[in-house]
Amino acid sequence: MPIYFSPEVITPEYQVLNVIDAKNKGVGNVAFLFAEKKLYVYGILEEEEVGADFRDLVTPYIKGLVKAKPGLDILACLYVGCKKIKLNEEEEDS
Repeated sequence: MPIYFSPEVITPEYQVLNVIDAKNKGVGNVAFLFAEKKLYVYGILEEEEVGADFRDLVTPYIKGLVKAKPGLDILACLYVGCKKIKLNEEEEDS
């Protein structure tokens, strides 16, 4: 099932995006907070079957934000259901 971002609030300091499915049903949300040289990412998705799609949606979005503000440290906490998901292999090892 494809999922998409639907902006709720976007300011220079933070972004809150709803995660919706193809039927425009809300299945989660993600928030991005910019603080000096840090980017905090917090997201939760209710539907476990789209967990891989969630990671595939969030990862390039973060990469795009980093291109706009180079040198950001990224601190992410993303959950699908009650399980934490990892964005990259480095997180898998730690």
